[in-house]
Amino acid sequence: MTSSSAPVVLITGSARRVGAAIARHLHVAGYDIAIHYRESGHDALALQSDLELDRPDSTLCMRADLAEIQRLPELVAGTVSRFGRLDALINNASSFYPTALGETSIAQWNDLFASNAQAPYFLAQAAAVQLRQQQGCIINLVDLYATQPLPGHPVYSMAKAALVMMTRSLARELAPQVRVNAIAPGAVLWPESGKPIAEQEAMIARTPLRRAGTALDIAKTALFLLRDAPFMTGQILRVDGGRSIGM
Repeated sequence: MTSSSAPVVLITGSARRVGAAIARHLHVAGYDIAIHYRESGHDALALQSDLELDRPDSTLCMRADLAEIQRLPELVAGTVSRFGRLDALINNASSFYPTALGETSIAQWNDLFASNAQAPYFLAQAAAVQLRQQQGCIINLVDLYATQPLPGHPVYSMAKAALVMMTRSLARELAPQVRVNAIAPGAVLWPESGKPIAEQEAMIARTPLRRAGTALDIAKTALFLLRDAPFMTGQILRVDGGRSIGM
């Protein structure tokens, strides 16, 4: 595909980790990529440089704090201004940390809900007109803990549960023009703050496929939902090696 005819996807939090893997995989598949980041400017520009070497004029970098609701339409407008279209929105950006009951601050509540529920909703709202025009789709990155709460992380689990319901609700609201689905990863990348080796091994032992997943596992699922699943909407795909069978 040439840049002028390629489908365009906006991916939040796509400078690093799973978001970057999704961006790279979709770019190889012929998508033009709008890379969103908040603090990882160096990584975002490095990713853009790599993608531009493969296909010039196929990327855009945009910085925004997703907690600033008034900035969210700018991400959609910037993408459409650059490429002339928007075919897909992938809500990948997420805050994740523990919030002990009795010690949770309002700031923590607002931060966790802003990235995991509020921003995806208002980005979807801002993108709806363009996505309807392109018969496009939305993919939300949720979590197994949206339905099976993670001890010590009640606010995070609640925010991801809201994102699951958003997925199902918007699948109805935006049908039939726009499909809305979600991916619920299992153990793919360990938290950057670190996870004790014993806990990692115990989690893998509870996983039927007996391994951690990879960011590419998630990226391949995203491409499937974008390109090869025209009769799927309102679904939550658990890409977890079977771990949710026995959580």
